[in-house]
Amino acid sequence: MAGLLISFLSSFVLLVIAMSVHEFSHGWVAYKLGDNTAKHSGRLTLNPLAHIDFFWTFLMPLLLFISTGGRFIFGAAKPVPINYWALKNPKRDTIWIGLSGPAANFALAIILSILLKLIHLGFYFIIADLIAINVVLGVFNLIPIPPLDGSRVLAGILPEPYASKYASIEPYGFMILMLLLWMGALNQVVWPLVSLILSMLGVNA
Repeated sequence: MAGLLISFLSSFVLLVIAMSVHEFSHGWVAYKLGDNTAKHSGRLTLNPLAHIDFFWTFLMPLLLFISTGGRFIFGAAKPVPINYWALKNPKRDTIWIGLSGPAANFALAIILSILLKLIHLGFYFIIADLIAINVVLGVFNLIPIPPLDGSRVLAGILPEPYASKYASIEPYGFMILMLLLWMGALNQVVWPLVSLILSMLGVNA
């Protein structure tokens, strides 16, 4: 039990790091595109305390970790508040904001993988796990189901009135995601992509 707890805490810390980078990126890109909401909300920071949500960041990862016997951990941070009407070009900028979070996770994974190759780090497996968590977070968030980032991208691409109709399913997005996870449908997409990206980075996590 003690070993399982230590393993959870280690994975939890790495997950929080990856999520903080993800959320900061959303806020920073929105700020650069004309929206000051994230800045005024104190979210333009890499400080994890600004992004933690008790249920999504701590309780859900803990329940997933316990229910899978320590094989899987996943969670989410507090969404960065964004006023889309303050953006210079709301339709286009929504796409860039949606892509920024996953892009930041992929960029961090690439940087860390380069460091692993250039420097013989004694804590290889910790860095490898952080790379894997960033890749999983990036891939998962690109799924086009509200409220994930992929849905923001698709909503920005779709013409009206299809974009509005598509966005209207957001209240049911979590239930749809849980159903697809329970059915194992997402495993057919997420894990093959994660494995492919990790192999391209030369990482065995």
